Amino acid sequence: MSYSYETLSTEAYTQGVDVIEKSLRGRNKGLYGDGVILLDKRISTLIEKACILAEELGHFHTSSGNILDQKDIRNRKQELRARQWAYQCMIPLDRIVQAHHARISGRYDLAEYLGVTEEFLQAAIDRYTEKYGLSVKADDRHVVLFDPLGVIESFPES
Repeated sequence: MSYSYETLSTEAYTQGVDVIEKSLRGRNKGLYGDGVILLDKRISTLIEKACILAEELGHFHTSSGNILDQKDIRNRKQELRARQWAYQCMIPLDRIVQAHHARISGRYDLAEYLGVTEEFLQAAIDRYTEKYGLSVKADDRHVVLFDPLGVIESFPES
């Protein structure tokens, strides 16, 4: 399944989380707290909004308390869990395999196919590489390679 800004907004609503767009100060493009997600209304594309919303939903699902002080290792760990939730939501391994079968090549085209920004795609690949190494078995027939990015498909012996 592909998550768009609209589907993520609907998911937030069904989870009892309000999504409010307003001008945010500083570098933050999104914040989550007490059942409310704030998104900077100056974000120019729905694709970037979806990526930011996915991370803030990740905070809803994985974080607790005020984690704005990123000097505290416990807060950094919560930030990482929220981002990982967003990566798995927006770019699960099976979607990379689907892109392979759709003959999508190149990071720009892959990001467009997945409905994410190139920066979000790269951050997800970096995180998957940290977690799994250079490759991971996606299912019985596919291995996803992270560097270089690609999919190896195995065929059962007959």
